[in-house]
This record gives sequence, C-alpha cells and structure tokens, in this order.
Amino acid sequence: MHNALVAAKDQGMDCLQVFTKNQRQWKVKPLTHEDTEKWFVQLQKNGWDHSNRVVSHNSYLVNLASPDTQSRGKSLALQREEIERCEQLHIPSLVSHPGARLGTPRKTSELNDLCSEPSREELAGLKRIAKSINELHRELPNYTTKICLETTVGSGTNLGYDFKHLAIIQNEVADPTRIAFCFDTCHVTAAGYDMRTNKKAEEVLQEFDDIVGLEQINVFHFNDSIGEVGSRKDRHTHIGDGACGLSCFRAIVKNSQFDDIPKILETSKEVNKQGKSMDLLNIEKLRSMQPRARKRR
Repeated sequence: MHNALVAAKDQGMDCLQVFTKNQRQWKVKPLTHEDTEKWFVQLQKNGWDHSNRVVSHNSYLVNLASPDTQSRGKSLALQREEIERCEQLHIPSLVSHPGARLGTPRKTSELNDLCSEPSREELAGLKRIAKSINELHRELPNYTTKICLETTVGSGTNLGYDFKHLAIIQNEVADPTRIAFCFDTCHVTAAGYDMRTNKKAEEVLQEFDDIVGLEQINVFHFNDSIGEVGSRKDRHTHIGDGACGLSCFRAIVKNSQFDDIPKILETSKEVNKQGKSMDLLNIEKLRSMQPRARKRR
C-alpha cells in the first residue's frame, strides 16, 4: 500500500484515496507488520502523518441496507474489517456507499424525485443503514475512523441520491459525530442536482448545508459526469468533459471552508494524445480555479 503514497508524492498530489484490500472480494488478507511499517514510514516522508490527507474507500460488496438478515450480517462483518484496517493505518475517513434497499425495482427511465419524502421501502432501508452503523459503533467503541456516507446517483434501488436520505441516517445514528459524508460531483449531478451555473452551484451547496450541513463533509470526489443531470448514470469523465459544468468544481474549490478537505479524482488513469497524465491535467485545471492567496504550498 505504501506505493500509493509514493506515487502521490511523485506526482505532486496533496491527498490520496486507497483501498486497504481488494474491493471486490469478501476474503481479507490481514495487514502484516511489514505492510504497516512501510506505510507509516512513507506517510511521514509525505508529511501526511497526523493529517486527514489519506482516505479509504470501502468494499463495493458491502450493503448495510439489505433487508436480508444473512446478507446484512455478512456486510457488517466486512465493514467492521474495513474500519479496523483504517484504524490500524490511522486513516480518519472511510468512504462508504450507503447501500441498496432492494425490494421493488425502479424503472431505468424513472427520475429521482428530489422534492418528495422517501418511499416506505426507502425509509426502511435508510433505517437499516443507521441500525447497522449503530451496531458497528457499539462493537468498536473509541475508534476514531469515521464512516463517510457517499452521495449516489440513485441507480437501481441505491439510497443516498437525495440529501434528505443522508439527513435521515444522520438523525437515526446514535452518535452522529462518528459519521461524515462524501460529496461526489458526478453522483450529485446524475442524481438530479444542477450545478451548471455559478448560481445553481451555490444553491445546491446551500441546499446540502440546510439539510445535512456542509461542515459534515469530510471528502469530495471530483468527477465530471458522462450522464446528464438526473440521468442516474454513474459514469465518470475528466474535469470539464461532462455535464457537471466547471461552475460545480469552482464553487467548491473557491470556498475556503473546504480548503483542508481531501478532493479525490476517480477519473480514468490514462494519458492524452501528447502523452501527459490526465490525472495531472485534471489537477492543473482544478488548481487554476483556486484563489492564489489560498494555494497550498
């Protein structure tokens, strides 16, 4: 894992998201003493020890909203392992998809209704997520790693596409100080929140603040969206090449409240026709939006 830190340092990045295990497998190989020693040595070389610059993403297999007791139990065990590994590596934030309620399927063409309250099945799923988090918190007292619930596009029966979903979980969790949120620009756009002008971008951020609280955001995922506003398509593209609008990213980058919040690219790892890394080009574009007086050194 320490190689991820090396790569980030070599490319001039100032934050990083990692998987602490294979994200598509239930089986978990324990971290060895050598793994953790190399990790902490490189973390110090990066100057990132005792900071929030590294975040982790949990396994794609976890579904804390499952109505099936056995499946949810399996997900709980894997999520617990994810938290324990983050704690072992001193990673403060674990980005996690809220989960899918399953049950009655949605039509692919069905739009997210962001003006209505959650359906009965959705509300039940949201309460199962909160119940799961409460179980994990009881089992892992005094842990400092926070579960950061990520905004979603609402594909299938996935929850978290509406800011109100996140607020319901927040209110149902016994100790809400132990959770936080990840704001994914692609997901928010594809869910139906329009940030394509400066005014609309500010309005969406204000809406999140009113419902959840901007101070509860521990991580941003900076991805442009191939799918149009409200498409419910989770397909990422490079900054400026999709439907988010540069105003979406500009509103976040220019807000001093978010200066120390990790902003993670989940875009394709490729090079352009001139052979330059698209990661570096995306970073350059984003940093150009930042007021000069607040640029990181």
